[in-house]
Amino acid sequence: MSASTAAPGGRIAAAAVLLGLLLAVPGRAAAQDTAADPAAVERGRQVFLAASCASCHTADETKRLAGGRALKTPFGTFYTPNITPDPQHGIGRWSFGDFRRALREGIAPDGSPFYPAFPYTSYAGMADQDVAALWAYLRSQPAHAVANRPHALDFPYDLRPLLWPWRWLFFDPAPPPAAAPAGGADPVERGRYLVHALGHCGECHTPRNLFGAMEEDSFLAGNASGPEGSEVPDITPAGIGEWSAKDIAYYLESGFTPEFDAAGGPMAEVIQESTSQLPPEDRQAIAAYLKTLPARP
Repeated sequence: MSASTAAPGGRIAAAAVLLGLLLAVPGRAAAQDTAADPAAVERGRQVFLAASCASCHTADETKRLAGGRALKTPFGTFYTPNITPDPQHGIGRWSFGDFRRALREGIAPDGSPFYPAFPYTSYAGMADQDVAALWAYLRSQPAHAVANRPHALDFPYDLRPLLWPWRWLFFDPAPPPAAAPAGGADPVERGRYLVHALGHCGECHTPRNLFGAMEEDSFLAGNASGPEGSEVPDITPAGIGEWSAKDIAYYLESGFTPEFDAAGGPMAEVIQESTSQLPPEDRQAIAAYLKTLPARP
């Protein structure tokens, strides 16, 4: 076969390859995807469980993580977004940088601020390795083409530009740790990281001011206006001071208190979706940290 007859076929083949590449890259995130590292996905699953993502982002178990969960607050009702890899309604077109900025800074890919109902004020303390692992896990999940539902907020909370002054007043992003404290070596530090960052316990267990910001001086001291109208208990020594570390760890695993009562409301779901599935050493670390909190009147 001569070069003159081979050239057109080669050009056609090259064009077909180029067309295939173009069609395979519908968004910037897709261009960055490679085969998921199983170890990273498994680590991401552990981060996902600690953060209890499914509790908020699932309204329909047949469309897990597709959002739509109604969160009733004194400011109105928030509807959680789709965080599956769906490219139209989920995070399928996000880059890793978009995801990291959302978690750490509360900024959407289009530059708009998220409402602090999304606990970025706590996730700001997440370590790089945990952000990357969570990204790997979420990208490995099934995509669901479920449109996001707009929030139903009261005036003036429905005015999103007001979030900029709110952030200036109340959001001070802490530098994330260089690495997530590992369990075993220092359980108190591991527990601190789980309570403050991944588990974002303060988001529910801390009272909020008139502007919806956590009252840091009353960290974990209970919240009379918690999620879905619930009254969230004090988990400082003033509230559970008589519980031993073993009691706390067992409650996080089973949902049963030392008084033979059972967890109810949103906490029952957190235990089911999150803390009961954590490694035992993580539950013990949370308990160890809570036992170090100062007693408040």
